[in-house]
Amino acid sequence: MSGWTASDIPDQSGRTALVTGSNSGIGYVTARELARRGAQVVLACRSETRGKEAEARIRDEVSQADVEFAPLDLADLSSIRAFVHGFRHQRLDLLINNAGVMALPHRRTVDGFEMQFGVNHLGHFALTGMLLPRLLATPGARVVSVSSGMHLLGRIDLRDLGSERGYRRWAVYARSKSANLLFIHELARRLARIGSDVVAAAAHPGYAATNLQTAAVRMEGRRAAERIMEFGNRFLAQSAEAGALPTLYAATAPGVRPDSFTGPRLQGWRGAPTRSWRASWTRDDATAEQLWGASERLTGVTYEPLEAR
Repeated sequence: MSGWTASDIPDQSGRTALVTGSNSGIGYVTARELARRGAQVVLACRSETRGKEAEARIRDEVSQADVEFAPLDLADLSSIRAFVHGFRHQRLDLLINNAGVMALPHRRTVDGFEMQFGVNHLGHFALTGMLLPRLLATPGARVVSVSSGMHLLGRIDLRDLGSERGYRRWAVYARSKSANLLFIHELARRLARIGSDVVAAAAHPGYAATNLQTAAVRMEGRRAAERIMEFGNRFLAQSAEAGALPTLYAATAPGVRPDSFTGPRLQGWRGAPTRSWRASWTRDDATAEQLWGASERLTGVTYEPLEAR
């Protein structure tokens, strides 16, 4: 991994990639760099205006880019179903579960789930499950979920997945990021059980300058907090381009292992991609299996191809 950069991304010609939340930040950079290397990229975004703007920007930055916007709201299971129903590609080489929300005031998804858990985990759980047949049918496909170093601050509580016992926004965010890692752990285990060559891996951007940090405080009109976040983005964080590298590595580098976790080299904050430390609870088989079962019950999405072989 030493010094790995976007120029090291292997040729992606003939491959199809889907990147959620790709209208800005590390999702946008991830989509752009995959398109630059020849992939056909689907920009799955909630906002049609911002999604189409991102599509136009990528076409401006990358000559011959093959990109398309498709509407997807991970806070609405009916939107996920509509997206999958309209997904016209027969193959899916890369599914990048990048979209997320962070430290929001308490709110719920369309289906009544707490928003951070609902979008960051359940939405992507449902999307991956619905797209699983196409992933299994594509040789060498990969699923990459974007977690966070913040997962260290929140062990999942299987008895209170909806945070009904008290809502602390940062703790809930951290739990949702632990859920991302538990999902990848269990998905990798189930794929291995049926002998599939689909690789399920995770990545995190470290501290990258994106609008994720400012969205919640801006939503609440907390101007002082917004200025603090803006200061951190400007003077402490690495760029979105650098923050996207762990995701791009996990998605494209040769030899990426199932259930691996890639992040920035320097204290997990910044630098070239490398293997990242993760909390022991994100590799706990029993917890991962119970979270999987709860996620199936909540979303109504089952991973039947992983059970039928």
